[in-house]
Amino acid sequence: MHIKDIMSREVVVIDKDQNIHDALKIMKKRKISKLPVINTNGDNKKELVGIITEKDIALRLGSSRYGNLAPSHFHISTVMSPDPITVESSVNIGAAAKLMIENRIGGIPVVDNEEITGIVTKTDFVKTCQGIPYNNILVKERMKTDLMTISPQDRLVHARRMIIDEEIGRLPVMDMKQLEGIVTAKDIANSMISFRKVVPDKYQSARIRNLIVEDIMTQNVRTINENATIADLSTFMLRENFSGVPVVDETQKLTGIITKTDIINLIVESEEVN
Repeated sequence: MHIKDIMSREVVVIDKDQNIHDALKIMKKRKISKLPVINTNGDNKKELVGIITEKDIALRLGSSRYGNLAPSHFHISTVMSPDPITVESSVNIGAAAKLMIENRIGGIPVVDNEEITGIVTKTDFVKTCQGIPYNNILVKERMKTDLMTISPQDRLVHARRMIIDEEIGRLPVMDMKQLEGIVTAKDIANSMISFRKVVPDKYQSARIRNLIVEDIMTQNVRTINENATIADLSTFMLRENFSGVPVVDETQKLTGIITKTDIINLIVESEEVN
């Protein structure tokens, strides 16, 4: 199977001179987490110059260096990752998945003859895992059990720092050994924007440190049983638009977490075997 068989051909892009508030609005409307960034040159040709993700925005908005700036003051060009890795549509999906894992990225623009013809994301790979042989592999065989968790009363800046340092996209929120919620890079980005809309600039730097995880976490978290199959998980993730899911046992005790990255790793291993 090749990238052209799974890639999204409708590519939503954003101009480097737009701001991150525009990016988040597009992401929310389209239910996507990353956008290729373009620059329109003198010949009216759209040149791919970067890629921007929800995580990029969350990290920048939480930075003390930019703490007093409104989201509308951040041009995409100051937040994006420049010179993005690209693939051609003829590339094998196993090779593309491996490229994604090795470079810790969640999406790769597809470029043929210097023109963006599509984009392939972790979601596109997950779509390939809804049947054989993935209905014979259990979630508990692939989930991570060395969990990083956080308390509802921990400060949001602490959660942001953990996400940066551990290079993860989400943190289960635990209270008295019970799963109370989950906080993601997207939650942090959205909360920072909302916060800056209502708090005067001169107070933002001090007050932002008083935000706690409980203020923004998603409650009533959807989970999956550790004995579900990867095929079941893939269908669940696609239906709910989840990138990661806490895993529980029969007693509803949290035993792990599984993400789209874990599924991509499985695809890489399967392709190498075959």
